[in-house]
Amino acid sequence: MEAQLLGWLSPLVISSFALMISVFAFYALLVKTRRNSNRVLDPTTSKIHHDRTVTSTVGSLNVNGGDNVADVIVVGAGVAGSALAYTLGKDNRRVHVIERDLSEPDRIVGELLQPGGYLKLLELGIEDCVEEIDAQRVYGYALFKNGKRIRLAYPLEKFHTDVSGRSFHNGRFIQRMREKAASLPNVQLEQGTVVSLLEENGTIKGVRYKNKAGEESTAFAALTIVCDGCFSNLRRSLCNPQVDVPSCFVGLVLENCNLPFANHGHVVLADPSPILMYPISSTEVRCLVDVPGQKVPSIANGEMANYLKTVVAPQMPHEVFDSFIAAVNKGNIKSMPNRSMPASPYPTPGALLMGDAFNMRHPLTGGGMTVALSDIVVLRNLLRPLRDLTDGSSLCKYLESFYTLRKPVASTINTLANALYKVFCSSKDEARNEMREACFDYLGLGGMCTSGPVSLLSGLNPRPLTLVCHFFAVAVYGVIRLLIPFPSPKRMWLGAKLISGASGIIFPIIKAEGVRQMFFPATVPAYYRAPPVKGETKCS
Repeated sequence: MEAQLLGWLSPLVISSFALMISVFAFYALLVKTRRNSNRVLDPTTSKIHHDRTVTSTVGSLNVNGGDNVADVIVVGAGVAGSALAYTLGKDNRRVHVIERDLSEPDRIVGELLQPGGYLKLLELGIEDCVEEIDAQRVYGYALFKNGKRIRLAYPLEKFHTDVSGRSFHNGRFIQRMREKAASLPNVQLEQGTVVSLLEENGTIKGVRYKNKAGEESTAFAALTIVCDGCFSNLRRSLCNPQVDVPSCFVGLVLENCNLPFANHGHVVLADPSPILMYPISSTEVRCLVDVPGQKVPSIANGEMANYLKTVVAPQMPHEVFDSFIAAVNKGNIKSMPNRSMPASPYPTPGALLMGDAFNMRHPLTGGGMTVALSDIVVLRNLLRPLRDLTDGSSLCKYLESFYTLRKPVASTINTLANALYKVFCSSKDEARNEMREACFDYLGLGGMCTSGPVSLLSGLNPRPLTLVCHFFAVAVYGVIRLLIPFPSPKRMWLGAKLISGASGIIFPIIKAEGVRQMFFPATVPAYYRAPPVKGETKCS
């Protein structure tokens, strides 16, 4: 009887319930946010923050030109910095890239590029960077929970056959991107450590850095773009960072491992938090074990190996169990904290933040590179009409539109990643666990209940309202599961807690991202700003 009733429930009806709930909740949140924003965006307060930020860099200087002057300085040559350098160089900008270490990176994240990110590679003309590095195509995900498994395919039917996800060694991909950027004659790639930004009369004029030989030097440019990653030591000069560290990833490489679903990412809804697996070469599989909190068991004294064998291994799919144990015994275990940070920039003349230095989300969904590449496309399109970047204050005012134009895509991916992580973690709260069960079953319903969330996850349809509708559709579906076949006061109370818990997960994330910019970007004045022209009044 229960199965028949659930079968009669149209996904359209579920989404309609979700939309109705969402509208009322958003209205209340929007009113509150607007009241708060009137205080936060007070011009006097903003100027105090801005002045404090700029003066915290370096004292004033005089720029008289010289050989070490470029159109754009890019600090950092990771995925974002390298792609940006190539993109601006291709538009005939003189680009000076300063990277702390030009040797091949060895990281355990930044290895899965969603199909939406691959489309951005195509748009930027750098899709060949995933070639010749033994990158693997990814066509979807597989979810595992308590012995059950479901396959979720990317909705790629409307795209060219080359479009799919890609997974690879992060270092190989970055080296290909660096080679691509350095191949342009107007792009200078230099190894050095940027110490500080150089400021004159409130405008960033360049950077002070130590070159490979350890000698201190300066470089000047009309625009300095900081892309120095999640450990950025410059972001505090350009934004108000509020970094959250909900968990750590422990990384292993499984060798000669046959995943249950070839060319798919695998997510195990384990206790206490998810486990990820995906191929990074033809013979290697990356396994990432999420450990909640900021501290992980010690790797050095064997606590981590014991934790992986006794807690994690029994929850792994049987197909990968032996490879997992062999990887633990081999001992090449790495860990890194997972960071989440909403974009909260100070508009600063002469400077801009991008990449993980600017905005981070939990890496569960592999959306970081998609956001960075999407941001580069937005910035490229904004800068293309401009030949002269030297009017720092006018350029600053114009580039405020960048923060608005990027929001729908970036905020959707950010919100999905952070919300999904909370839903996928086990909890002592019975309502949260019901939400977790409902999410797993909802994704297995097929139709738009599967294709909608997967299109969001893949970056192919990053629409904020679609995300909210599906999120609350999961919550409503969970309530219906509780009330069928016979509602009881306890189950009704648990259903109410489920809806409340879902709201408590997603609304704070949306508020941090910015309700107006995320859902109503066309109402933000900066959305309509035209490129500055010579003689235009400068912003203060």
